[in-house]
Amino acid sequence: MVATFVDLSHILDETVQVYPGDPPFSCCPVLTIQKDGLNVHTMSMGTHTGTHVDTPFHFIEDGARTDDMPLSAFIGNAVVIDLTEKKPKDTVTWTDISPHSDVISRKASLENGVFVLLHTEWSKYWQTDMYFEHPFLTRDAAQRLVDLGVKLIGIDALSPDETRLDGSTPDFGVHEIVLGAGAVLAENLRNLNAIQTGDWLVSVVPLKLKGCDGSPVRALAWRVGDNLSQA
Repeated sequence: MVATFVDLSHILDETVQVYPGDPPFSCCPVLTIQKDGLNVHTMSMGTHTGTHVDTPFHFIEDGARTDDMPLSAFIGNAVVIDLTEKKPKDTVTWTDISPHSDVISRKASLENGVFVLLHTEWSKYWQTDMYFEHPFLTRDAAQRLVDLGVKLIGIDALSPDETRLDGSTPDFGVHEIVLGAGAVLAENLRNLNAIQTGDWLVSVVPLKLKGCDGSPVRALAWRVGDNLSQA
């Protein structure tokens, strides 16, 4: 069967939302066909811009950098958990996830391992203030997922931890647990409803940025068994 790819990424443009305090995105032409015979752009952005991955060095001083990690860390069998009933600032607990624990364990034993993707449908609020009010994962649930052998946790929201805009000290417990275990986080995913059912492989391969703590990605999925050579 010829592969059908599902795009799980937001477009990067001047309206992209970033985590409070992160540098903005810009992409500007420096050469044009009209003047120079070719088009070239210059880009400026943080490593956690748009749809992206966090690698352990983001929070762990001696953690693996983005270029240290094998490509296999960024390709996995997806388990998409439907959390679309969650309201602003709701927590995602182990009670929400535990019904899927058997399939998570089964896919963790497969070639390419397992990604757990939290489908909150918060991507519909992209480019609005509501995007900062997303549901978030508890420390306990993150630890239990790591214990099951999950190698990546992804979410279709700004962060798996609560985003605080009131000036209070953020709690980055999920980041500390997941990255501390040598696993990876993927943030600002979209279109998870398209891979809610069936068996899917997901790729979030980053740029090979030396010494960095994460990278924007073009996240995508394809059905297990699809023939990529004919895509």
